Amino acid sequence: MDGIDAVLATLDPTPKIIRAIEYPWPGDLLDRLQTAAAGAALSAAELAGLDSAAGAVFGEAARHIAEGYAGAVRAIGSHGQTLAHGPEADPPRTLQIGNPAVIAERTGIATVADFRRRDIAAGGQGAPLVPAFHAATLGSQDENRVILNIGGIANITVLPAAGAASVSGFDTGPGNCLMDAWHRQQRKGPFDRDGAFAASGRVQPGLLAQLLQDPYFSLAPPKSTGTDYFSPAWITAHLEGLSLGAADVQATLLALTAQSIADAIALRAPDNERLLVCGGGVHNPVLMDALRERLDCPVQSTASLGMDPDWVEALAFAWLARQTLEGRPGNLPAVTGAAGPRVLGAIYPG
Repeated sequence: MDGIDAVLATLDPTPKIIRAIEYPWPGDLLDRLQTAAAGAALSAAELAGLDSAAGAVFGEAARHIAEGYAGAVRAIGSHGQTLAHGPEADPPRTLQIGNPAVIAERTGIATVADFRRRDIAAGGQGAPLVPAFHAATLGSQDENRVILNIGGIANITVLPAAGAASVSGFDTGPGNCLMDAWHRQQRKGPFDRDGAFAASGRVQPGLLAQLLQDPYFSLAPPKSTGTDYFSPAWITAHLEGLSLGAADVQATLLALTAQSIADAIALRAPDNERLLVCGGGVHNPVLMDALRERLDCPVQSTASLGMDPDWVEALAFAWLARQTLEGRPGNLPAVTGAAGPRVLGAIYPG
């Protein structure tokens, strides 16, 4: 929620970014979104209002980036802002708001949205969805690779060399979400720039061991999670009865992200030869160093393959939107656990 990532891109013959921006949330709306994502009870009227307000800002972001190209834009792919994700709930559920009808109306451009719920309806996790894009664009004929996206939640895509086993992937657990939440609470800023707050503290082994006992980490894939699970309340519950310095907690939360990712790769991709990282976490040098310390392979940004790490996920949802428009599946059942390939999302004509 630190900004809306938007790209203007062509996809043939290979994905190419023409323009990219991070469009800011209005402060009052951001506060309401963070409160809702943290589990605050909302009335139906409040949720509907938040949905439309988010859609209006998504529309503004799309209009801004498409300026000068509007007649050439085939469609907008909108992930939406996740407020809840519970594929294991009864009944399974996920919610991404940002009314796509408002986006289509504000822009006059066809909008593809609501990608996750069809996969969940088919028995899948609804996440992660980016592995299909990773497989199409970042695989290698002769090298086993793992693509790591560190957003709020961290997810990996396992890309074996050609001829090896099939693509797999899953959410490993928290990416930046816990560090961001703790930093907001303790330092009042949106995130820990360059990992400086974490670097000023010391990892607390006892607390780290306790955090790693969370049942999510031992679940077998397919699995996915969200910031409504790894939330500020999750931190508070684990700190109950402890007296620790704020920086030490931050250092331990960073270690949790790094260790849970490293453990997942060691268990599910033991033959990995290269880790390629994208998402906001790639800019945290303390986190990147923590990954390098824990992994016996090169750890690089996706920039090393010519794909800007800041925009991989936005580009992936442009690609997923095209899949939908062309009636092609966007999910990988081996990743999500769905009953089969599915065309994802809904199309709102411009």
